[in-house]
Amino acid sequence: MDKNKKYKLSRKESFAGFLFCLPSILGLLVFFVIPFCVCIYMSFTENIGSSDFVGLKNYMDVLGSAAFRLAAVNTFRFNLVAVPAIMAVSLAVALLLFRKLQGYNFFRTVFIFPLVLPAASVVLFFQIVFSETGMINDILGWFDISPVNWMKSSDSFAVLVVLYIWKNSGFNIILFLSALNSIPREYYEASDIDGAGKRAQFFGITLPLIVPYTFFIFIISVINSFKSFREAYALFGSHPDQGIYMIQHFMNNNFQNLNYIRLAVGAILIFVVIFILVLLLLGAKNKAGDVEL
Repeated sequence: MDKNKKYKLSRKESFAGFLFCLPSILGLLVFFVIPFCVCIYMSFTENIGSSDFVGLKNYMDVLGSAAFRLAAVNTFRFNLVAVPAIMAVSLAVALLLFRKLQGYNFFRTVFIFPLVLPAASVVLFFQIVFSETGMINDILGWFDISPVNWMKSSDSFAVLVVLYIWKNSGFNIILFLSALNSIPREYYEASDIDGAGKRAQFFGITLPLIVPYTFFIFIISVINSFKSFREAYALFGSHPDQGIYMIQHFMNNNFQNLNYIRLAVGAILIFVVIFILVLLLLGAKNKAGDVEL
């Protein structure tokens, strides 16, 4: 086949590929890119439908809002606690499943099961467990411990962390298992010959080789932490205890109050924070480079 025919065939295949991708591209433009551009434009105007440019006034108003500052601090605190916790729990469970313990397939299914549960079922389960007359308080009663108001006190922060870990750890476990299965068995066999123990193998082989996967899983965990609002809203309501008043609550309340300008500013600020965080993590990953054993 001459070069001219190869070029025509390549162009034909490229055009066919573009046609197959066109529905996805149009969906991305219509439902994500264009609304986000409109959101950016709205954040610099006086109000909806207005073309009066106000500069950074809306951003200063939101950043100066006590409600937003409370939500930002609580969101940061939640991520600081929940994300490392879910990483540690997911890795520990993945390591146990990776060793093919008895009941491996059963436990693997159990941890994946919360991913497919409807939000209403999740909320109902946690209400049964953590309500004032729920299972946890019944167990505390056996030891003559006063019942805890998990839903309407500062203890609701712990419930939200448990909810986030329980709901999202299954996906992380799958990713960690994939990372563990990608490590060549020869490394462990060679370390066994050298007399290395399980601890030395973990810190010398397993942990360094799953670092690239860990960066990705960490990013996914952060993104999922911002998506845990649906269950939290259904469980604690739109005005929960101040300890779990998150950015998502701030945005939802502004949506209910039809304050779309503050809603747009909040969405953009969240995007900027996540974007910067992802850039920093990718920069750290690139700086770390490939692992040498």
